[in-house]
This record gives sequence, C-alpha cells and structure tokens, in this order.
Amino acid sequence: MIEMKSNEAITQDHASEHLAKLAFMANQIGDFFKSYPEAEAIASIADHINQFWTKRMREEFRTGFERDASALSPLVRQVRDKVRPAPAA
Repeated sequence: MIEMKSNEAITQDHASEHLAKLAFMANQIGDFFKSYPEAEAIASIADHINQFWTKRMREEFRTGFERDASALSPLVRQVRDKVRPAPAA
C-alpha cells in the first residue's frame, strides 16, 4: 500500500532538506578556512556567505539554525550572527 504524505509533511521535508543543503555548503566553506587563525576564519566565512549567498539563503541560514545549529561545524556556528540579514521590505 502506498502511503500519501500531507502537504504539511512535504513542506517540512523540503524545508529540512533545504537547511541540510545550507549546512553542507556552509560547512564546506568552513572547511576551506579552518586552517586560518580562528578570528580570520570566522570573518572570511561570514564575508564569503555575505558576498555570494542570496538574501533569502542568508536569512534562512540565520533563522534556520537559531534553535538547533548541530548540523553546523563549531567554527561555522560562530558565523551565524555575522551573516547579514535580508533587509526589511
């Protein structure tokens, strides 16, 4: 028997997958800069995200890992508050 998911469950699955992708990308950036001195690495990761991620991605990164940042490396967790929020419309 095929089990159907509700629209809410599908939306939550999509949101979870999207956050997992953001975490993966942010952690890759963190891996690149992890050999730098910590303060420089944090600034460089934040700068990269601020320059190359869309407003929406930055906002989802800031809010999506507010409660649970366990998917982020310890270095990348320190970057979250340094990522520019999307400007208010």
